[in-house]
Amino acid sequence: MTQEQKGQENPAAEEPETVFDEVAGNESGDNTDSADSTDSADSTDSTEMSVEQTLDALAAAETALATQKEEVLRVQAEMQNLRRRTEQDIEKAHKYGQEKFSSELLVVIDNLERALQAVTNRDDELLNALCDGVELTLKSFLDCFRKFNIEQIDPLGEPFDPQLHQAVVMQESADSEPDTVLLVMQKGYTLHGRVLRPAMVIVSRAPSPGINEKA
Repeated sequence: MTQEQKGQENPAAEEPETVFDEVAGNESGDNTDSADSTDSADSTDSTEMSVEQTLDALAAAETALATQKEEVLRVQAEMQNLRRRTEQDIEKAHKYGQEKFSSELLVVIDNLERALQAVTNRDDELLNALCDGVELTLKSFLDCFRKFNIEQIDPLGEPFDPQLHQAVVMQESADSEPDTVLLVMQKGYTLHGRVLRPAMVIVSRAPSPGINEKA
């Protein structure tokens, strides 16, 4: 018998090997698919964790940014308040820096006014010339004061103002309304509206019933 005849007589002898190979190939393919599925699941989990971490980091960054914005706004507000207070202090220093010096000069003006009030007779030419010189000096002082916004308070006949006047005596008067300045004993002065010295005055009050009856 020839080999060709043997091969034709036993064709089934080679079939088990082919079947085994197919089974092995199928098992290998199943194992590969299973491995790919596992890797894909791990990759999905890792991606989900990465997204969650990113969102958490983003939320933390937004919170930190909001906090920083609040701090910046607070610092800006504090700087604006500081700038405003500094400007006000500088303005006050310019306005009232000469307050003490001006107060000292008030004594000089008071003495000049007393000197003029002491002269009762100006018929004497020498005395009259002297008074004229004192008046010019006093006028120069007052003009200088006005240049620096120092104003005189001379409230004779005006209503009493406790913000500007200091009542030394209350005097009954039937000719004047109550709380009217009857006499200015010492003039007052203001610097940019602030009182350097209040005017010392005598203020009227309503007469008592006893005085009215006698009148």
